[in-house]
Amino acid sequence: MHRRPGLSARLKLTLSYAGFLAVAGALLLAVVWMFLLRYVPDNSQGLLGISPNRYLLVRTFAPAAAMAMAFLLVFGLVGGWLLAGRMLAPLTQITDAARMAGNGSLSHRIRMKGRQDEFRELSDAFDSMLEQLESHVAEQQRFAANASHELRTPLAISQTLLDVARKDPTRDRGELIERLHAVNTRAIDLTEALLLLSRSDRGNFTRESVDLSLVAEEAAETLLPLAEQRRITLDVTGGATRTSGSAELLLRMVTNLVQNAIVHNLPAGGTVTVHTEAHGDTSVLRVENTGRPLQPELVPTLTEPFQRGTERVRTDEHVGVGLGLAIVHSVVRAHDGTLDLVPRPAGGLLVTVRLPGTP
Repeated sequence: MHRRPGLSARLKLTLSYAGFLAVAGALLLAVVWMFLLRYVPDNSQGLLGISPNRYLLVRTFAPAAAMAMAFLLVFGLVGGWLLAGRMLAPLTQITDAARMAGNGSLSHRIRMKGRQDEFRELSDAFDSMLEQLESHVAEQQRFAANASHELRTPLAISQTLLDVARKDPTRDRGELIERLHAVNTRAIDLTEALLLLSRSDRGNFTRESVDLSLVAEEAAETLLPLAEQRRITLDVTGGATRTSGSAELLLRMVTNLVQNAIVHNLPAGGTVTVHTEAHGDTSVLRVENTGRPLQPELVPTLTEPFQRGTERVRTDEHVGVGLGLAIVHSVVRAHDGTLDLVPRPAGGLLVTVRLPGTP
C-alpha cells in the first residue's frame, strides 16, 4: 500500500519528550514568577541605596531562564532521541523479521531476550506465528508434491495401457477396457478426495444442526455390505448427539472412519463399534475396531495426507488414495473439534472425535 511519507515513530517520541520537558520547564518558571517575583517591590531603597527590585531581578532572571529553557529543549531532544531509540529497538527487530518473512524466509526467529513486557509479548507471538506458518507451508508443499505424484500414477498407467494396445492390436480389448476403467475410477476418487479436503480446509460451508447418531447409522447402513463381506460385526450405539456443521462433511467424516475401521480390521471376523454421546457442551463420536497391533509412533502419521502405515495395508480391492483420515482430520478441524487416535493394547484403533455440542 502506497502511503505519503511522514514522521517516524522515533522522531514523534523525541518531539513528545522534548515538548513535555519544555512545558514542564515553562511551568516551573511560571511558578517562580508567580510566587516569588510578585512579592518583590518595583522600586525600593535599602542599605547604601541598593535593594533588590523587580526590574533588576527580571533583567538578571530572564536571560538565565532563557538559557535554561534552551538547555532543556536541547537536552529533551537529545535525550528523547536516545531514549526513543532504545525503547523502539525491539520493534525494529520485529520489523526486520517481518520483512524477512515477507521475502519468503519463514525460518528466522526473533527470540528477543529480556524480561516480559509488551514488546517481548509481541515478539513471542510473532515467533509463534512464524512457526505455524512455516509448518503450514511445509505441509502444503508436501501435500502438493504427494498429490502430484498420486495423480501422475494413474495417468502414467493409462498411458502405458494405451501404448500397449496401440502396439499390440491383437490384445484382448475387454481386459484393456476393464483395467482402464479401474485406473480412471481411482483417479476420479483421488480428485474428489482432494477437492473435498480443500473444501473442508477452507471451512466455507453452511452450518446446521446435525445429529451424529443419525449420521453414524446412515454411514453404518451404507457400509454394512462391506462389513458382511469381511465377516465384520458392525454395531452402532448411543443416543442423540447434536452438533453444528455441514451434514455432508460430517457424513463423509463418519463414513471414512467406519470404512477405515472395517478395511483395516484384519484378520477377518473382528468387530467395529460406533458410539455417540453428549458430555455437557461436547458431542463425542467414538469408532473402535479390532485388528493387528499398531506401533505408537505410527499413529500420529495416519492423519497426514497420503500416509499409509505399514501396519495398515489395504487389500487390492480397496486400495484407497491415502486421504481417508486426512479428510477426517480436516473436517474435524473445520468444525472446531479435536481428533484423538489411540492404539488398542489388544490390537486395532480407537478414534475419538469431540465437537462442540448444540441443544
